[in-house]
Amino acid sequence: MKKSEDVLKAFEKSGKRTHLTGDLKNGVIAALDMEGRLFTILDGVVLNRINEEAIMGQSTRERYLNPGGDTLWPAPEGTTLGYQYATGSWRVSPSVTSARYLVESSDKNNAAIVAETELINNQGLGIPLLFKREINIEPVSGAITVNVVESITYMGRKPVLNTECLLAPWTLCQFDSGAGCEVVFPGTVQTKVWDLYEQGGNTDVFREEEMCRVQTDGSQKYQIALGPDVPWIEYHDPQNGLTVRRTASALPEGQSYIDIRDAAPDVAPDKKGVRYSIYSDTDNFMEIEAVGGCPEIILPGTELKVSVSTKFFRT
Repeated sequence: MKKSEDVLKAFEKSGKRTHLTGDLKNGVIAALDMEGRLFTILDGVVLNRINEEAIMGQSTRERYLNPGGDTLWPAPEGTTLGYQYATGSWRVSPSVTSARYLVESSDKNNAAIVAETELINNQGLGIPLLFKREINIEPVSGAITVNVVESITYMGRKPVLNTECLLAPWTLCQFDSGAGCEVVFPGTVQTKVWDLYEQGGNTDVFREEEMCRVQTDGSQKYQIALGPDVPWIEYHDPQNGLTVRRTASALPEGQSYIDIRDAAPDVAPDKKGVRYSIYSDTDNFMEIEAVGGCPEIILPGTELKVSVSTKFFRT
């Protein structure tokens, strides 16, 4: 973990714009020129994973520099209707990596940042979109809650069916991880939990009474999905004395959760919809993720959004 002032200095050195909500003791740094990623500060320290190489460099077709922080991506990632395989092989769309956010409004504890972009799905369909992140912070002694309304607005002139265009807001909150790190969430033997990787990963979910646990210690790479009945997910980092709980709003009427997985572009989307997902990487980082929904028909001007509350506190 790094001091907030050092992180801001790195952005200034790279020439990339930022916006600070709150202050350098308790707040959020929005990286306007780096996918609009958010970096939460508590007691002068940035809690999210930070990739300084990404701050100083630039992602290319050959190599994606994962910045860390908390980002807004379009879901799904793969399948026939995803956005990461438009060229046939996995890549983060340049429409995402090159997005330049503008500050639409702000005051001490609030900000709204927006970026206009266009995406091409794996069917070759291009869609014009407006990404928006409405940020609110609630700092208290020893804790900070970051409330973000994540939205993607369809700016096209023609309606599109969800059989030709799946789309949902997907927020991925990233942290360094290692020995002893885990994610817990409420659940029983009936709770829907499944592996998002075709070849399988770490699907060992330990169930204790009304709580489920999964290790995110960097020993294996995996991604698991949680169904609509899970109310929240919580990351535990005992090395740094940090707990982070994410709670996503329920879907509005007329929308359904979707298949977000990183599957090949010739694989059809599954009917199982994802509300939360947990990603763990052998490079010693992890993500707690939340997803919104998609209607059967996306009309011009449709705003797809999910409100996500993320509480960071020391333990």
